[in-house]
Amino acid sequence: MKEFSLHWKSSSNRRKRRKYAANAPLHVRRKLMSAHLAPMLRKKYKRRSFPLRKGDTVKIMRGQFRKKTGKVENIDRKSLRIYTDIAFQMKRDGSKAPYPLDPSNLQIMDIASDDKLRKRALERNIRKVE
Repeated sequence: MKEFSLHWKSSSNRRKRRKYAANAPLHVRRKLMSAHLAPMLRKKYKRRSFPLRKGDTVKIMRGQFRKKTGKVENIDRKSLRIYTDIAFQMKRDGSKAPYPLDPSNLQIMDIASDDKLRKRALERNIRKVE
């Protein structure tokens, strides 16, 4: 039986959505690692969300680190988690460990646009609307 299909659209069944995410290849997982844009960026780029990348500035919207803003340090596509420079948990020995965040609980405040392809992807949507 085939475990993953690009033609699968959506389901209200949580089990099917989890199976889709768990079996998704890396190029699809990149899109699953998207976060909402801040209202200012949403108006500027005329889109609601965008895939996260190392160097983006994000605001944490949910959880114990709510309302804190920091930069994305690492992205783990295998476990679909984001690590920032401000979210840490204390270990028993007193050392700090990065705290994994879900991309749906983040809001992009500033986009690291040092990459030409990423800039082009952002501005592609602006030309369509005008």
